[in-house]
Amino acid sequence: MIIFTLFSVAFTGITTAASKEEIDIEVADSLEKFQQEVTGGKKFLEKAEGILVFPDVVKAGFGIGGEYGEGALLIKGKTVDYYNTAAASIGFQLGAQFKTVILVFLKKDALDKFRNSNGWEVGIDGSVALIELGVGKDINTINMADPIVGFVFSNKGLMYNLTLEGSKITKLNK
Repeated sequence: MIIFTLFSVAFTGITTAASKEEIDIEVADSLEKFQQEVTGGKKFLEKAEGILVFPDVVKAGFGIGGEYGEGALLIKGKTVDYYNTAAASIGFQLGAQFKTVILVFLKKDALDKFRNSNGWEVGIDGSVALIELGVGKDINTINMADPIVGFVFSNKGLMYNLTLEGSKITKLNK
């Protein structure tokens, strides 16, 4: 009963798709927060070929887990497409967390490959380097050779397993 309740609470409203307007507002808020929290974040994002933002990804698990979120791809500051991310996992995990995921495409060929795919899986169709910054460290001082870098923030709960590997990203018809 506890497991069912946990999953019910964690995934309430997930199956209801957000409107384009709702996603756009949440994406803008997430990017604003990123720029406030990451020193040099605004300048860094200006160098990107594309930015994929999932403002509210919910991940819950009790042995078996899953996650889901909807977001938007921005190129030159304009939304060009909407996507969802989903993943399932098995292993030690307990709890629920809400997070924002931002994928920054630094190379045009990586962005093109992503946009031309019919469902894109992290770790198979492209690798994403997760960036962890120390307090006060400027993002622009890090030498990034990876074509795609990812940031995960705004956790509102704890979960043992934090990875983007296996996340399937699919274009939405909005």
